Amino acid sequence: MLEKINNLLHEVESFTAQTREQVEEYRIKWLSKKGEISVLFDDFRTVPNELKKDLGAKLNDLRNKAQERINEFKEKFEHSNGDVKSATADHTAPGYPTIQLGSRHPLSIVKNEIIDIFSRIGFTVSDGREIEDDWHNFTALNTPENHPARDMQDTFYVSLDPEMVLRTQTSSVQVHIMERQKPPIRTISPGRVYRNEAISARAHCQFHQVEGLYIDEQVSFADLKQTLLYFAKEMFGAETKIRLRPSYFPFTEPSAEVDISCTLCGGKGCNVCKYSGWVEILGCGMVDPQVLDNCKIDSNKFKGYAFGMGIERIAMLKYQVKDLRLFFENDVRFLKQFTSVSK
Repeated sequence: MLEKINNLLHEVESFTAQTREQVEEYRIKWLSKKGEISVLFDDFRTVPNELKKDLGAKLNDLRNKAQERINEFKEKFEHSNGDVKSATADHTAPGYPTIQLGSRHPLSIVKNEIIDIFSRIGFTVSDGREIEDDWHNFTALNTPENHPARDMQDTFYVSLDPEMVLRTQTSSVQVHIMERQKPPIRTISPGRVYRNEAISARAHCQFHQVEGLYIDEQVSFADLKQTLLYFAKEMFGAETKIRLRPSYFPFTEPSAEVDISCTLCGGKGCNVCKYSGWVEILGCGMVDPQVLDNCKIDSNKFKGYAFGMGIERIAMLKYQVKDLRLFFENDVRFLKQFTSVSK
């Protein structure tokens, strides 16, 4: 019995616990009616009388020390959240040392900046649905039935319904605006669009656009050029220059592609601008009179201009990102780089 008492005494003295559950587990093990110390007291009855004095003192000492250890840990947990570590924690340390600050996605940052720039000159923001009908996505915008853009290799159709598509451009939002609002109209339409393209460093099956529309009396191409020059300088810096090259879009006439002077080389020529000194950023043009007539706007009285840009394209130029796929992968190492520029 003496050996059992000594072994239990050593176990009690070295006892430690990390949770309330462990304390309760050892209390049951040692001090319950069927616990090891209670069993020793039952066996004590059979001990010879000459040994009872010494063994009795040791048994009492064992029970008292076990109770003291149990009480000690119970008190610690009463002043903590149930964890010994929290009871001995450094309360002067920062509250959340492991939480890192997040940031807005770079596409959201650029989109908000574009909206802010155009809002300063009177453009409002309009939004629309991503599943669009044939009229608003194609027909009203002078895209005939045999146009390549209507092919299933270029457009996602909803359940093979020839009348419903995932919108290929946010110009569809502008059609809705023109149908329900009388000029003057000055609006931009940011949003996600879809095209059936192979995913690569320069293309994706989904991306984001901002398209602008201004309709009023006596609107000219000079108004369009000045608006885009203002945007380029606000977005890329006061030294930025623009140039317009003739192009073709079904819903504008005349149409143009807009380039800016390369932000990396200042127009001197580098591998980003292919040593031309210029980088394309958007397409634009005067609204085709037929589009105005399609939307029940008098093309003899009102004129307008429109423009459209890819948000990914602007973000790639602004932050020198060379692979478009990075915007969709949600790699935290990539996103952390934009913490200081969140808006």
